[in-house]
Amino acid sequence: MEKVYIHTNFIKLQQVLKLAGLIDQGSDVKVFLADGLVFVNDVMATERGKKIRNGDIVEVKGAGKVMVVTEQP
Repeated sequence: MEKVYIHTNFIKLQQVLKLAGLIDQGSDVKVFLADGLVFVNDVMATERGKKIRNGDIVEVKGAGKVMVVTEQP
């Protein structure tokens, strides 16, 4: 599983999806959420602004899965 490293306490779901390359454009997020293809820790996500924290696993069915990790200084 690939990892997405962040420098803050949390990151918004739409930012994780774009940063990880799981979606091509930010505008695609609404479509993927409406189609029920986005999961956070195996729970279907409905909010593109959902806060994602260290250790959370984000998945887009058919595109991939990543773990969000807080970088240690």
